[in-house]
Amino acid sequence: MNWIATVVPPRIKNIFSRRDTPENLWIKCPETGQMVFHKDLEQNGYVIPGSNYHMRMTAAQRLASIFDNGAWEDIVAPDVAADPLKFRDEKRYVDRLKDARGKTGMQDAIKVGHGLMDGLPVVVAVQDFEFMGGSLGMAAGEAVVKGLLTAAERGTPFIMFAASGGARMQEGILSLMQMPRTTVAIQRLREARQPYIVVLTNPTTGGVTASYAMLGDVQLAEPGALIGFAGPRVIEQTIREKLPDGFQRSEYLKEHGMVDMVVHRHQLKPTLVRLCRLLTKAPEKAAA
Repeated sequence: MNWIATVVPPRIKNIFSRRDTPENLWIKCPETGQMVFHKDLEQNGYVIPGSNYHMRMTAAQRLASIFDNGAWEDIVAPDVAADPLKFRDEKRYVDRLKDARGKTGMQDAIKVGHGLMDGLPVVVAVQDFEFMGGSLGMAAGEAVVKGLLTAAERGTPFIMFAASGGARMQEGILSLMQMPRTTVAIQRLREARQPYIVVLTNPTTGGVTASYAMLGDVQLAEPGALIGFAGPRVIEQTIREKLPDGFQRSEYLKEHGMVDMVVHRHQLKPTLVRLCRLLTKAPEKAAA
């Protein structure tokens, strides 16, 4: 076979082949169905322009939006046993972890960073719902504890962005043990007289809500976030009553005293800066 037959057809095919289109080129609003170009959504802080629906952010995107110039120092948590119970359901737990790490680029559900927020040193932890539903296991618990103790040692506020479906069932009782462990670490931060601020994002449920997500000195929430222990459908089936409109959403919780403020994402960083300066008695940043 000559070169015309082996070389020319593949090149022609490549020239006229259809280019692959990214799957996430357009994003659909879950509430209104509005289609938004992904670049426009990114520039708007992952908030749908028309409906103001707050889309989920990855841990890296959230940290970049909070720290000055999007720069921070990663705080690495101690290593833990990957699969202490040798758990298996439809898939092995180690395989689920491998898939989640490949999908998100994270070691586990929580990423912690230290940096400057409007010139003020802070430690920030972000729970990424894309990593196995932001579930709380040993690795995530170690990350929260490490972040809290680092903030206590360095004398900085600690800000927690919570998003989770609850404790990680594949780790059983070992995941539930992270609830008291994080609570003790929060007390250590308070003994260091540093503020603990929680930002509840959509969704924050289960054992996370029953522990560090509801222990902040100040409780903030993004608009429309689902916040609770059990889900509304489970509660309705249990009590056999119709729940009020907006039940367990951040606005409803604010009206009933469980959340201090509901803050739009565009105002979140300025609000956190004001709170940190107020609670630490830090001076205002000098005007440039």
